[in-house]
Amino acid sequence: MACLIIAEAGVNHNGDIALAHALVDAAVAAGADVVKFQTFKADRMATQRAPKADYQNVTTDSAESQHAMLRRLELTPAMHDELIAYCRQRGIRFLSTPFDRQSLAYLAGEVGLDLIKIPSGEVTNGPLLLDAARTGRDIILSTGMSALGEVEAALQVLTFGMLEPTRTPDAARLAQAWQVTEGRVRLRQRVTLLHCTTEYPAPFDSVNLKAMETMRAAFGLRVGLSDHTVGIAIPIAGASLGAAIIEKHFTMDRTLPGPDHKASLEPLELKAMVEGIRAVEWAMGDGVKCAQEAEIKNMEIARKSLVAACAIKAGELFSAENLDVKRPGSGISPMHYWGLLGRPAKCDYDADDLIVEW
Repeated sequence: MACLIIAEAGVNHNGDIALAHALVDAAVAAGADVVKFQTFKADRMATQRAPKADYQNVTTDSAESQHAMLRRLELTPAMHDELIAYCRQRGIRFLSTPFDRQSLAYLAGEVGLDLIKIPSGEVTNGPLLLDAARTGRDIILSTGMSALGEVEAALQVLTFGMLEPTRTPDAARLAQAWQVTEGRVRLRQRVTLLHCTTEYPAPFDSVNLKAMETMRAAFGLRVGLSDHTVGIAIPIAGASLGAAIIEKHFTMDRTLPGPDHKASLEPLELKAMVEGIRAVEWAMGDGVKCAQEAEIKNMEIARKSLVAACAIKAGELFSAENLDVKRPGSGISPMHYWGLLGRPAKCDYDADDLIVEW
């Protein structure tokens, strides 16, 4: 199955619908499968006194609060409608991440998304996870900043929500739901985990790509990568490790003002990433070790044959002195070298003649 490539526009539209359209166009030109935005209300997402991350203080006005920054970056319902219609027109899938329960209800209900992406910061948001499970939609759960036990706790809530449409969870009920086979089956059907390092940009030594396999082995779920490193090497490496989904932030211009532009790919880089991931997918093959069609024609050129090292008369015994191994590979394989030693030649050979008897 091909890796789903999500071009994360996020809030890089800066509240400008024209810029949001340009981001959709860039995602289409790059060959991404999905372009993703973010759906939230600042009043429901952060208090007036919530601090900004260090990278946000660097990339935006440090005197501006997180709440004020978020308010500038909200997408209105009308902007959602316009973007959804534009994505449909351009032939790319629209997706948006909810950061609160009302935004989740809006995306799953009014917008009608069939896929919900839960961001890393909401891994411990039990009420949001429960609501997401009860939408019946497929779920992508990003796991940045999480230990394996926290991921399991989030999956317990999702499992409970899938099994129990109305009951209120508690510790005992969550633990019980986690043990139900049907719940595990539904998780496998609906949930993909994304490994992530929540830093912008993320240092390479903090990526820990092997955690993808750890989560795959621990939970038996599809896994992918939400990457925040500089460049395209890490998402391509993630694809080589079997990522079901690759998500990467992109922007029209890294010099634009805003919290996420500097840690994002520009359009040509996004295109190169998509091409690299697709190349890796094609290169993975079926795992059967055999000569490939593309290389069979080179066997005669690159392999070698048994040849006469010097003139050999009929009846003369083949020996280490009169046999050699040279290109081309159209004669007898050198793997038969020892079988010829001590046998009499059936005909005359000049130096460099291919040995023709076996």
